[in-house]
Order: sequence, then C-alpha cells, then structure tokens
Amino acid sequence: MNQWPLVEPDLALLREGRVLIDVRAPVEFAQGALPGALNLSLMDDEERHRVGIEYKYGGQQAALALGQRLVSGGTRAARVDAWMRVLEKHPDAIVYCFRGGLRSQVAQQWISEAGVTRPRIRGGWKAMRQALCARIDSAAEQPLLVVGGLTGCAKTSLILALDNGLDLEGCARHKGSAFGRHPLPAPSQIDFEHAMGLRLLDLPGPLVVEDESRHIGAANVPLTLWRAMEQAPRLRVEMPLDWRLARIHKDYIDDLWEVYRKQCGEWLGWALMQKQLAGSLARLRKRLGRARLARLQRLQLLAFREHARGNRQAHEAWLAPLLTEYYDPMYRYQLEKHPEQRFLHVGDWESCLAAAKEWTAEAARVGDLPAGRQTNRGVSPGCGAATG
Repeated sequence: MNQWPLVEPDLALLREGRVLIDVRAPVEFAQGALPGALNLSLMDDEERHRVGIEYKYGGQQAALALGQRLVSGGTRAARVDAWMRVLEKHPDAIVYCFRGGLRSQVAQQWISEAGVTRPRIRGGWKAMRQALCARIDSAAEQPLLVVGGLTGCAKTSLILALDNGLDLEGCARHKGSAFGRHPLPAPSQIDFEHAMGLRLLDLPGPLVVEDESRHIGAANVPLTLWRAMEQAPRLRVEMPLDWRLARIHKDYIDDLWEVYRKQCGEWLGWALMQKQLAGSLARLRKRLGRARLARLQRLQLLAFREHARGNRQAHEAWLAPLLTEYYDPMYRYQLEKHPEQRFLHVGDWESCLAAAKEWTAEAARVGDLPAGRQTNRGVSPGCGAATG
C-alpha cells in the first residue's frame, strides 16, 4: 500500500477550504478534527477498540487482518459508497487519519478499487494539528492590542469591525461570562484551538483581541498567546449604563431566545432559556451573597412572568443591578489589581475603533507588516451589536 499518493501537511489546504475526509473513528473526531472535515470512518468506535487491542497483543499484521474481517462485505461497501458520494461532489477531496498511516492507506486503496485515486495527508491529523498550534504560537510574536471595558460595551463588535480582529469568544462559542454559554454545544479544546489557528492563517500582521480571562467557557486560551495578551497594550471602551443595558438585554435575552426558539420550538425553547438564565444567576451565589442573589432571583422570576405576557423589557429589573452590583465592581477590581496595564486610549466605542485602526496602521508600518483593510464591515455598535 506504500504506492498511494501523499500531500504535505500544508495549512494552505485549510485556507483554500479543501474538503477533507477524516476516516478516524467517531470518538476521535469528537475530540477534535481539522476545520471543515467530514467524518466518514473506516471503522466505528467498537471496531477501532477491538483492532487496537489486537494491535497491542498481536502486532500490526494481526490488527490489520482483524480490521479487514470486521469491515468487509456490506459494511465495507457502505463505507466506500459514503466516500464516493463525497468525491462525486468534491473530486479534489483529500483523505486523512491520525498519523496518515494504515487507515488512510486502506481508504485510498478501497477508493482506488472503486475507480478514483485520491491522496492522503502525510502525517495525517497529527501533523496538521502541529502546524495549527505552531501558527498560534507564532501569533504570540505579532504586535498585539487588547480591547477591554465594562460588560455591555460591545467589545466583540469592535473586534469584528476590524479585519485584523481575532474573536476568541466566537472560536470558543461562549461569551466569556457566567451568562455567556451558547445553546449549541461548545467546541472541544482541540476544535477551539483549530478555529483560532484557521482564523490566524489570514492575520499575518498586528492582531486585536478582546480582554479575556484565560478560560472562555470550557476552553483555555493557549498559554503562549495568553502571556502575550497579558503584556500587550490596551484600549478601554467606556459607554453609559443605559447604552450597555440595552446591549446586555439584547444579548442575554432577545438573541438567546431567538436561538432557542429556532432550535427547540416555542415551548421547549422557552423552558430551556429560563433554565439557562436561572442557572447562570445561581452560579454567582458565592460572589453575590445569599441575600443579593435571592433578590435578583425574585426579580428574574417576575421578569420571566412578564416576558411570557409579552413584556420583554421587564428583564432590565434584574439585568441593571447585575451590571452595577456584580460585573462593574468586578471589572474595576481587576483594574486596581493590575495597575501596570497600559491603556493607549480610553473613550467611547467609535473613538476606540478609530484608535484600534490607528494602532494597527502604526504597528504595521513599524514592523513592515500587512495591516489589512480596516473597514467597518457594516457592524454597528447599536442594539444589534454583540456585547463584550
């Protein structure tokens, strides 16, 4: 099987959006895949488990023989048919397994016997992952600007308004706060890192990121980038309370409801949304204290009742004190805790956007790096903007 063609583990394959056929088992794919890959397994989880035991005690040839017996007849035909259906739509698709070894070679052979020759990635998933992680590590050496500010200042919208913005929360599918969980499943740590690496392929120059803790939901910012963020200069967005409250309301209530309604329907979506918001508030028990938590829970429950009657604005009764009594003091405490942080600019959303563009152009000029097109891309800091 050594004659089957190879391609190098080049990240250009991901940048170009090439279709990749991942022949690893579903459990491996769930732990982390290459961006955009399709999981069409050579072996299912149980078959892989049995072959792995055979490999451990009987060696490679015994494992290969067992795999051939397990995936034969109608099972083999079904898996080849799944590969061929993809190749009919995407004739330039490429195959990979964990290390670019036996499984992807077997897939190549069976595909070839069906009349098509396709390459596999040399080194497979492991080599491509190493390249993506190396890209993240190298990004820590690029000029970096961090955008901070109180909750509700639309920091994420500012990041998205820049061609050189890296949206860490988007990669993590989490808003980075107790109320930031997305209704859809969060990516694995590996998939979070791969999403970051993929975005960074198009960002060779100065980078702008949002001020985050190292933990964003279940994901952790890679240590090299996190350390660079800690040392980077900063902007601070400052907006009035009513402005921030409107954005928090849209982000935590209106947008969340729309996602749940579309995914789960009116009745189940409403129940799940209430459960998520109530659970998010309850998780702040230690920080809020028993009495303040109980007060906010009562206000939240009343808001749910009013919302069901059509009054969505009732949520401001618990969102406003959540901002002023929890998020704002916590942010100011962090500022006092880190007096060494350097703020290049402090101002409203528009002035911080302009400052980020100015910093990008200057950093690119000094470092002789590409600055990118710094256009707004139609993102507005109005009520439709995502919150930071």
